[in-house]
Amino acid sequence: MRTERKLTRRLDRVFARLDREPERPAHIDVPRMSRHRAVLFSSTLAFYLAIVWAVITTSWLVRLDWRVMFFRPYQQWPGIHAFLDYYVVLGQRGPTAVMVAAWLGWRSWRQHTVRPLLTLAASLLLLNITVGAAKLGMGRLGPHYATVIGANEMGLGGDIFPSGHTANAVVTWGILAYLASTARARRWLSALSAITSLGVGLTTVYLGTHWLSDVLLGWAAGLLILLALPWFEPLISRAENALFALRDRLRARRRRTAPVPAAPLAPVALQPLAKAAEPAVPAREPVTSARGSRPPVHLAPGPHTTRSERTPVTPAGSRRPPHADRLPRGASQAARP
Repeated sequence: MRTERKLTRRLDRVFARLDREPERPAHIDVPRMSRHRAVLFSSTLAFYLAIVWAVITTSWLVRLDWRVMFFRPYQQWPGIHAFLDYYVVLGQRGPTAVMVAAWLGWRSWRQHTVRPLLTLAASLLLLNITVGAAKLGMGRLGPHYATVIGANEMGLGGDIFPSGHTANAVVTWGILAYLASTARARRWLSALSAITSLGVGLTTVYLGTHWLSDVLLGWAAGLLILLALPWFEPLISRAENALFALRDRLRARRRRTAPVPAAPLAPVALQPLAKAAEPAVPAREPVTSARGSRPPVHLAPGPHTTRSERTPVTPAGSRRPPHADRLPRGASQAARP
């Protein structure tokens, strides 16, 4: 009983906190391209270009890639292999995009704004364009498909440079920190997303699916997208306004095409039904016989009497037929001879 009461109280506090959350806040903190952010963007871009140049020139970074590959971490620590097989899913684009989109969709519904979902869509679009173009343009092969020991394996039709898992982890989980409404939440979410993306990148190196330089370039590629998002905020605002304008037009059109409800009828007082009149019986025409026409017989006026009240009528004479040997009553019969 005490455990149920504590759980009920905690749920009540959570729902009360949700009810206090503002719906469509008047002021939404939209990040701007400040001087600090511009410096970080420039530094990350320089790091990105340095990694690419170090791999193209087959520098010490490529030699480090081969040493890590020959070390084979998945054979050194086989006990964590099963766990890391599931952990690396946090860098796959499909599952992570669905999880983050569900959270941002709920937040958009609560605040009556589609900016979180539009920001996520813009970041994923930039990720696919930039990282996809870099993968196809440099065409580097992975550790499992390497052909020449010590070579950079560039331009051979591969698609692993930079690491898509690492860049996707940086962007997908970092977008939560980018859209945080308070400074404290932004700091905590930034640390959480950094740890998650770092773990995903090192997991790909452990599994042998990426070089170490692939992971370094993936971190830089994802961070560049997050730092460049303020430049796309005006476009996101215009897209949001266009969506709301389209919604208003559809609502107005639906109201115009909706059938107009009929006006309610005034109450009518019910009158008692009159007794139905008996149908008029047409008068019979007199029937004429061949012998001659008789005048119509009319009943005498007056009330109709019952049979018991009528005066008995005695017929005159006897009903017996006449007979020669039969005498009337009261006469003496003559003696027979």
